[in-house]
Amino acid sequence: MSGDPEQEYFADGMVEEITTALSRFHWLFVIARNSSFAFKGKAIDIKEVGRRLGVRYVLEGSVRKASGKVRIAGQLIDAATGAHVWADSFERDLSDIFVLQDEITTAVVCAILPTLLRTEIAAATRRRPENLTAYDLQLRAMAQYSQATRKGVAEAIRLANRALELDPGFGFVAALAGLCHMVKVLWGFSTDPQSDRNEAVRFVHLASRIDDGDPQTLATSALVLAFMVGDFERSIEMVDRAVALNPNSYWLWLDRGWVYHTAGAPEEAIRSFEHATRLSPIDPMLDRLSVGMGMAFIELRRFDEAIAAGKKAFRFNPSLSATYWCLASAFAHLGRDAEAHEAAGRLLELDPAFTISTWMARGGQTNARLAIEGLRKAGLPE
Repeated sequence: MSGDPEQEYFADGMVEEITTALSRFHWLFVIARNSSFAFKGKAIDIKEVGRRLGVRYVLEGSVRKASGKVRIAGQLIDAATGAHVWADSFERDLSDIFVLQDEITTAVVCAILPTLLRTEIAAATRRRPENLTAYDLQLRAMAQYSQATRKGVAEAIRLANRALELDPGFGFVAALAGLCHMVKVLWGFSTDPQSDRNEAVRFVHLASRIDDGDPQTLATSALVLAFMVGDFERSIEMVDRAVALNPNSYWLWLDRGWVYHTAGAPEEAIRSFEHATRLSPIDPMLDRLSVGMGMAFIELRRFDEAIAAGKKAFRFNPSLSATYWCLASAFAHLGRDAEAHEAAGRLLELDPAFTISTWMARGGQTNARLAIEGLRKAGLPE
């Protein structure tokens, strides 16, 4: 939009960078730039673009350069209805052009993805059951898992199994099933923890056999192996490979944070959680991230920061039992006994079978020495 034809290369470069970044998310089908360029600069109806390219959403935007600055405006449009799903603009100083392209690409991709995923989940839940596909079932399973309830996790497992029946080659949904079996154990939902532990490991091994090149499958599998098996060396290798394949994914950095925390590297865990927050500061999964931050802070004796993180998790999801592990331990370390006992009581309401020994046996607490010490100080049963 600068009116300078020589600057067109910059806009073309932005399209290339954003297309490449989006294509790293394997759950997206992304049209190559050459096909999308057929519509560049033309006043064509978005619905027609969607029909001709065979896509559900269209991301369109503009670049304006002036006075040493560049402004990128973008909007994500539902190609079926023409409705705007997301719109925003980004302004940066024009210094190093390649650094600038990286910054804008990350900003655009990480801004639209949570919105896109929520929109897809909402659309899947509105479809009639007889019209469901494996992809729709995966979206429904993710929505149920995100509720962090006993019923929701059980339903997520059922939906994931149904998706695998329809598409046995769906690697990520196998990893998702493994993740759900894992959280049944960790959150005290399981009536047979050893069976769920075995199922978690079985599903992630299946996922790896199906597709060991999908970043999300890699990271989810790494998380399960860290908690359920304690194979930290392999888990770190897998999650680091996942992040290298797709550095713009909030979910991958979230998983990396938990893997490193479980492996006993809280500083690196916090760096991962902080990076995830920068990528998606309003993500609906921030409750789990905040708990991870809090637990890592505890191991570094940064108890005030652990409490702040635990309170943030509470604001996002007051029903997540893990929030109260964090708060009870951190309050107790600071001698704030009344608040520690309150958090411990809330934990026992959500997880009546909780004891420190069973929590340790559930997995992932090998390196949580200070967290365990705090839980004892909070008066939780041995």
